[in-house]
Amino acid sequence: MEETTLESKLPILNKKLNNLPENPQSGGCGSAPLGRFPKWLHRDLPKGGSFFKTEDILQKYRLNTVCEEAKCPNRMECYTKKTATFLALGKQCTRACGFCDIDFSKTPKAPEADEPERIALSVKELGLSHVVITMVARDDLEDFGAAHIAKIIEAVRHYNPVSSIEVLTSDFCGSHTSLDKILNVQPEVFNHNIETTRRLTPKVRHKATYERTLEVLKYAKKSGGPRFIKSGIMVGLGETLDEVKETLKDLKQAGCDIVTIGHYLQASRLKIPVKAFISPETFKHYEQFGLEIGIPHMYCGPFVRSSYNANLVLKEVIK
Repeated sequence: MEETTLESKLPILNKKLNNLPENPQSGGCGSAPLGRFPKWLHRDLPKGGSFFKTEDILQKYRLNTVCEEAKCPNRMECYTKKTATFLALGKQCTRACGFCDIDFSKTPKAPEADEPERIALSVKELGLSHVVITMVARDDLEDFGAAHIAKIIEAVRHYNPVSSIEVLTSDFCGSHTSLDKILNVQPEVFNHNIETTRRLTPKVRHKATYERTLEVLKYAKKSGGPRFIKSGIMVGLGETLDEVKETLKDLKQAGCDIVTIGHYLQASRLKIPVKAFISPETFKHYEQFGLEIGIPHMYCGPFVRSSYNANLVLKEVIK
């Protein structure tokens, strides 16, 4: 009965087949033709009674999550585990990336002054030992929202002194002054996603550039503030095996301690279509390659996202 209720209230990945291209297409090395979802992209409904408890807490504090706004396929699983990735600075982004389903606006609402405390209190009520805070790009703000994110980190630390903190930020248009506001409060993990390969970046990302992302990661690493530097890639967008390997080499040179690789899934018909279904064997190949070239920790798989199982990834890295 519980599983039926969950399925009726929330869309899940297996119910989104109509959002993907119908025409079969060759996917190249390590991939399957398009058409029907391959078995490795089907998920079972999670069991457990904590899903609605998590949702109730988030609603109580009037918080946004990337889980919901970006239509993450792991939302049900994570909520059932009483965890979520907070989306700060509103739910309207000043960038319109081809892969992301978060709403676009040139003039989003002003940041809410009490959001840091609301997030911190929800962390306490959820009992999170590791907190992941992401943000919409706020190119409309003078410091691109950096000071607000720093206040969230400080508030979470105040109410939850034993919790570790991970931030997944924008590139702040490359502003070192804005980056310093985040780095100086020393989140345990600083995460900024490169998202895709060099060739595909202009199509996939809006305003962000491949080289600027690498520069942001290098700057964060050299600052010595965060303990770990993290980035992530999506596959299935038409990239080649060699292009992914080139990106992994670039992330290694930028100083990344953790790299995630997950499968891109089209959130709506308005977004970039999936070009190929990437096999689990290819994800394993990428993982092994990353480790071989010296990236300390690789987390790869079809449903991997930057913040997915972030607490477990951090525990593994600290070992």
